[in-house]
Amino acid sequence: MSDEAVPIETPTRFARYTVADGAGIAIGTMLKLTDPNTAVAHSGDGDAFAGIAWEEKTASDGITEITAALNGVWDLTDGGATFDAGELVALDGTANEVRLAVEADIITGSVVGKSLEDAGANEVVRVRVGEW
Repeated sequence: MSDEAVPIETPTRFARYTVADGAGIAIGTMLKLTDPNTAVAHSGDGDAFAGIAWEEKTASDGITEITAALNGVWDLTDGGATFDAGELVALDGTANEVRLAVEADIITGSVVGKSLEDAGANEVVRVRVGEW
């Protein structure tokens, strides 16, 4: 998987979500929340952020739940635009990438956290997930 989230400071808050048995989700995948309390791999701009996969989910393994990290400090990939340290970031239109958050991201639940570094295009930067 490309652009997976890499933990820098271990998270302390977790959630359990339902997943489809046929889904394969790698550790470090940024997750999208769907109804009812179900997580899938993030794939689009404005997805509702559900957390970051803390465990591997192999496709068709009979498991229908996954643990997601809800906080911690992570290395995440900027989706192409720039943002500064202290600014909020949200799920980007490309899987496992973030971008500068806009006001609508708060309403849609797309905010991931606060950047701890200035980001250049496609740069990997530290983000405090779950803090904003």
